[in-house]
Amino acid sequence: MATATAAAMSPLARAQAAGGPRLLLGYDTYSIRNLRWKAAQVLEHAAALKLDVVMMAPPCFENLEDASLQKVKEQAERLGVKVAPSLGCICPHSKSWRPKQGDAQTFLRDCIRVAKALGAPYFRVLMGVADDRKGTVPISQMMEETMRALWAVRQPALDAGVKIALENHQDLQAWQMKVLIEGAGKDFVASCFDVGNPPPMLEDPLAALEILGPYVAVSHIRDSVVYETARGAAYQWLVLGDGMIDFKRFVSRFQELCPKAPFLFETITGRAAQELPYLEPEFWKEHRDARAPDFARFLALVKKGHLFSGKMQVFPDGPVSQENMPAVCAQQQTDLERSIEYAKKTLGVGVRWQS
Repeated sequence: MATATAAAMSPLARAQAAGGPRLLLGYDTYSIRNLRWKAAQVLEHAAALKLDVVMMAPPCFENLEDASLQKVKEQAERLGVKVAPSLGCICPHSKSWRPKQGDAQTFLRDCIRVAKALGAPYFRVLMGVADDRKGTVPISQMMEETMRALWAVRQPALDAGVKIALENHQDLQAWQMKVLIEGAGKDFVASCFDVGNPPPMLEDPLAALEILGPYVAVSHIRDSVVYETARGAAYQWLVLGDGMIDFKRFVSRFQELCPKAPFLFETITGRAAQELPYLEPEFWKEHRDARAPDFARFLALVKKGHLFSGKMQVFPDGPVSQENMPAVCAQQQTDLERSIEYAKKTLGVGVRWQS
């Protein structure tokens, strides 16, 4: 009877029952970006929520000099919270590239230094953004040049014991990210798996996890809905538990494929649903590399989808107005904490910290 009961348990529950590794829980500061908290306040907040990890963007730090980063590391150690940096674009052909970074190799070497100074085993970067698919440089060329930049810093990354975690950032589908990681070298390049970005890339998030799971070093977690429209489909990002992604199944596979990767929330709410007009020929100019089996699985998800009918304030695109700022900040903080509560109470993630 005991054996049958154990067999019926999820991989996450079996691992926890056996005293095995649990998924670390935390958030990326993009979740609460408009609060504009500095590192000290972020770390106190994470400790108060009994979290394990925070991923911080450069605005959280006073500066990126070693002495300043050492202070952040020391505070994180006192509070029992791990910290990792979320850094920028590494492809000069991307619309998100910042020329002040110098060249890609120089920027990557500095990213490695920052991660090492913080005691982080990885840092998050990205190749590009969705708008790069409308540019004049082919995605395949961007991949090749990104691969060369990564090759050039392989030894410094290995010497520092740091992995470069590339986010699937609406620039690449999961299969393309796998090609990039394996081509550069999976011994020092990994995935920062964002579960919200497969739908705008015409992918089922669970299918994308199956492809990238073995390479995942860290994650960005949020929920979504996708549903049919007259032009094709639409998607919208939501608080964990408010959408249609099967997160019980997702967590189970996550535990099997990448049990050492932190489960980090990057909640993005307050945005209107975005159209995916795949019934219009023009749309496919930006998605020539989409694969039929992946699209078929995405369509199956769309067929099961529905509009979001819950409560969420939706704000205009672009910079937040002074008038809307209090409401935006309140929603960001509330939605992050709601996601954390759902993960702990419903999914069993981070259960060691529960009273």
